[in-house]
Amino acid sequence: MSPYRLNQAGSLLAHHAPNRLQSDQTKKYSRCTEPVVFRYLFQIIYFWYSYKLMLYLTLRHYEYACAVAQYGSLSAAAEALHVSQPALSTALARVEDHLGHALFVRRQGAPLTLTPRGRDFAKAAQKLVTQASRLEAADGASSAPQELVIGCFSDLAPFVLAPALRCLRQAFPELAVSTRTLGFSQLTQGLLQNEIDLAVTYDLGLDAGFDRKIIDRRAPQALLPPTHALAHHRSLSLMELAREPLVLSQEGLSVQHMLTLFKSIGLTPRISHRAASLEVLRSLAANGEGIGISYSAPAITHSYDGKELLRIPIHDSCAVEPVIVASHGALIPDSPLAQAREILSKALASNSREDGGEN
Repeated sequence: MSPYRLNQAGSLLAHHAPNRLQSDQTKKYSRCTEPVVFRYLFQIIYFWYSYKLMLYLTLRHYEYACAVAQYGSLSAAAEALHVSQPALSTALARVEDHLGHALFVRRQGAPLTLTPRGRDFAKAAQKLVTQASRLEAADGASSAPQELVIGCFSDLAPFVLAPALRCLRQAFPELAVSTRTLGFSQLTQGLLQNEIDLAVTYDLGLDAGFDRKIIDRRAPQALLPPTHALAHHRSLSLMELAREPLVLSQEGLSVQHMLTLFKSIGLTPRISHRAASLEVLRSLAANGEGIGISYSAPAITHSYDGKELLRIPIHDSCAVEPVIVASHGALIPDSPLAQAREILSKALASNSREDGGEN
């Protein structure tokens, strides 16, 4: 081969050799990186589908949401469900992520409250949970005996407990109903600690975290012997009573409430006795130890020791106090507890109207 041809061939080889080498290196690099790329792509797809699958709701998610709606707080719901609060919080967040909207209004220091869409969801979820519970039972009924604990303020108990038990047993024959008769502070603690489902009481000492349904409004009664100078009055005012020695309940919130009423009209009452029970209060009043004041005044004309006793209504509008059926947190619409409260409220309201609205 001529020197020219050799030089020309050398030039061509020098020109194409780097390209061929680069191409071979690219192919080798591609063959090395292809498995890595596919592996990462597979992992991304896997985690994406896993995340989507995790967002599908189970029956447990519905139960969790219903419990939070019922108890009004994550801590109380977690305790009732026997799960940790972080686990419950995570599950609730998953439910809301799946639905695409919040179920609860969250305010610092305030109980969780259902949003309008949350109420609709909780109502439907409760029906699903209740139906699932019945399906799991062999006989199609509830898988476990239901229990309802009714709390009642001690002075109201003689008037409302028997009608409450009667109406609930008629409406829910399978329901195991128990009762607790307590003072104001004990009722509040019982509701907060989920030891009491519903409480019949006066609206004293309960904050915004409690749900209320008014069943009656009562004016206080003045209790005095027929020989008292004010016995001929058809009604009395707080101003007239402030001049007399008074017998009040020793229940803390009750005394505080009465003092606040007198203070609201610029008066300071004279308290002669603080009675441990309604009957002690009635006996002291019947024996002339002072005028008794009570919102719960039975329609009987004698004290336990046989002394005659009159009851005269106090007509100040500021003294009228509602009687309520209370629960801790808003109840889920159509839940068994909400149904029980509705039936109980109607029965007690009807019983109060038959008694003239004031006992």
